[in-house]
Amino acid sequence: MGVEDVPLDDKSKRMRDLLSSFYSPDPTSPSKSPNTSSRFATLDTINTTAFDADQYMNLLVQKSNLEGLLQRHVDMAAEIKNLDTDLQMLVYENYNKFVSATDAIKRMKNNIVGMETNMEQLLEKIISVQSRSDGVNTSLFDKREHIEKLHRTRNLLRKVQFIYDLPARLAKCIKSEAYADAVKYYIGAMPIFKIYGNSSFLDCKRASEEAIAIIIKALQGKVFSDSESIQARAEAIMLLKQLDFPVNNLKVQLFEKLEQFLVDLHLEYKSASSSAHEASIREFAEAVRAYRVIFPDSEQQLFRLAKDLATKHFEAAKQHIKKQLSSADLVAMLRVIWTDMLLMDEVLPEAGLRDFTFEAAHDVIKQYVAGRFSHLLLDISDALVKVHDNQKGVTEEEYPLQASLETNKRALIQGSMDALLDFRRVLDEDLEVLSRLTDLVIEWVQEGFQDFFRKLNDQFLVLSGKKYLVNQDLTFGEGMQGDKVLPELVLLLAQLSVFIEQNAITRITEEISSFSGGGTRGYENSPAFIPAEICRIFRSAGEELLQHYISLKTQKILIVLKKRFTTPNWVKHKEPREVHMFVDLLLQELDTIRNEVKQILPEGLHPKHRRTDSNGSTNSSRSNPLRDDRLVRSNTQKARSQLLESHLAKLFKQKMEIFTKVEHTQESVITTIIKLFLKSLQEFVRLQTFNRSGFQQIQLDIQFLKTTLKDTAEDEAAVDFLLDEVIVAAAERCLDPIPLEPAILDRLTQAKLAKNSDQGST
Repeated sequence: MGVEDVPLDDKSKRMRDLLSSFYSPDPTSPSKSPNTSSRFATLDTINTTAFDADQYMNLLVQKSNLEGLLQRHVDMAAEIKNLDTDLQMLVYENYNKFVSATDAIKRMKNNIVGMETNMEQLLEKIISVQSRSDGVNTSLFDKREHIEKLHRTRNLLRKVQFIYDLPARLAKCIKSEAYADAVKYYIGAMPIFKIYGNSSFLDCKRASEEAIAIIIKALQGKVFSDSESIQARAEAIMLLKQLDFPVNNLKVQLFEKLEQFLVDLHLEYKSASSSAHEASIREFAEAVRAYRVIFPDSEQQLFRLAKDLATKHFEAAKQHIKKQLSSADLVAMLRVIWTDMLLMDEVLPEAGLRDFTFEAAHDVIKQYVAGRFSHLLLDISDALVKVHDNQKGVTEEEYPLQASLETNKRALIQGSMDALLDFRRVLDEDLEVLSRLTDLVIEWVQEGFQDFFRKLNDQFLVLSGKKYLVNQDLTFGEGMQGDKVLPELVLLLAQLSVFIEQNAITRITEEISSFSGGGTRGYENSPAFIPAEICRIFRSAGEELLQHYISLKTQKILIVLKKRFTTPNWVKHKEPREVHMFVDLLLQELDTIRNEVKQILPEGLHPKHRRTDSNGSTNSSRSNPLRDDRLVRSNTQKARSQLLESHLAKLFKQKMEIFTKVEHTQESVITTIIKLFLKSLQEFVRLQTFNRSGFQQIQLDIQFLKTTLKDTAEDEAAVDFLLDEVIVAAAERCLDPIPLEPAILDRLTQAKLAKNSDQGST
């Protein structure tokens, strides 16, 4: 097996093991005991120092067959050959290194020859120089001691002279304002004054202290002088510290001065006063910078002071927001605040003023968005209250319902569009404090509209008397208490709810969708703007308010009906001469309702239900002649029994739907009110007992109503049916149900119509 047949990894490993065994640090380490090696012997022990050839052969013979032994022989022969080749290559590779090392050793040996003699000569010269130096030192020792003594005396005389000249020096320094030199001179003399100040140099000490007192006063003036530079003021403080002056008092006084600056600072956000304000803030920032340089341990106090400035700014902004601040004014305020905070951040970068400003701006802008919606809600409420007051006669101004509806529509749409425009202006401003809050502002706008429409729905219910608020505004109190609720206002609120559902929400949703961003939801629980939910709320509110309007109008009619049927004694009623005046009251109330709904509600698209359109009404009309025949019979008890049978038969045969869903149309509302008061009229009739004249009066009144209501109600068939039911109920409750003759009935009806026509023309 050749060398090239062995893989490189195996070859490298084998060379490493070979060198490791050759350079082993402890080749004489004892091998394992024979018992141990024999017990744990393997074929791999051939590469260890404890290799036992006999044991290895025995183990190899036991574990291998003849073919395996032959193969192992061939492998070992190849390995031996490879090892010989590797050793030969190792010797060749290191031969040049061995030759170079031998040459270097030879050169070193040649250079060392003769060096020992030179070293001995150098040692002799050094010893000679040392002996001569010792002689010179011995001869000059006495003179040197005398010179040093004279030098010390000279220095002492200089110090004494300095002490005597110190008052004059200090005076010169005061005159030239060289306070640093004066302090240096005085501090240099302090050790002598401490020792001899009360004896030899007492006068000098007193004069110096007087001069130092003047210097201290001058340094204090420098510290409090705004005209001095920061470096000069800091140097004055350092000099005072060197003089052991209690600078803490100065520190307190200077900080109080900074605090007073904030108290006296008048915040103005108008462009005319912006330059003056910026100059004041720059002056304050420089004062803070100087204070920090002078008192490095006062950083926390200065941090708090800078945050107090930001807090004062944002508190002023919140007060302005409560007064309906415009978007331009808000941006101007934020720009001034941000500029001031950047100036302070340059002086106090460790104070974290940027983050503090962002947090405070977060609250202010959120308050602005909420306040904008609050003012919008208040504007719409004021417009509704104006309608309420005009309808009650609080003001003399004529304000039709149609104009009121259009006014409130414009107030809602235009107010919402103006609010969105203000928000967009805020977002479009190139201001860092706003750009970081863009997504949050968009989310606040969406949440604001959601909350606004919910509160608006609550306000509608409050004004209509359907809901009562614990903390409601006194302005709305007059329109919320039971019978004081104005039906006209309720009708207007119902139609306004329909407008919000069908028009306003769609337009506002389109405008909101034009905003970009708003992907930071999750940090609060309030929902975003959900148009479907708002539409559902106002759809329900519109239906509820319309039903409430119908209920209020019906209740007013019921008062007339109740008075009509509870006042007279129907058993002793006189023969009818004309249609009773309560019918006029009913028709007047219906005219009022018709005028109101025509101003607010659209006309219906469905055709009227005539008598021929309804199977039930046809049956009812066919039954009238039969009913008249029954009524003229002399046997009253038999006629009543037959009428009852006829009425029961109709209940099983007819499938007329009397009360249907109320729609937001003129005809639907008027027809529903007519049906309700006719049904109530039937119930009032069932509670009374009539004589013949009373029954005939009811017949005459119903006949006149049938004539006047045929062009008013949308569902004429159902109205005719209910009118017939009233007559049937009166006949059932009559002691002698003999109706008026058709000719007399027609004559009295026409007379009433002619009378009403004459009154209308006059």
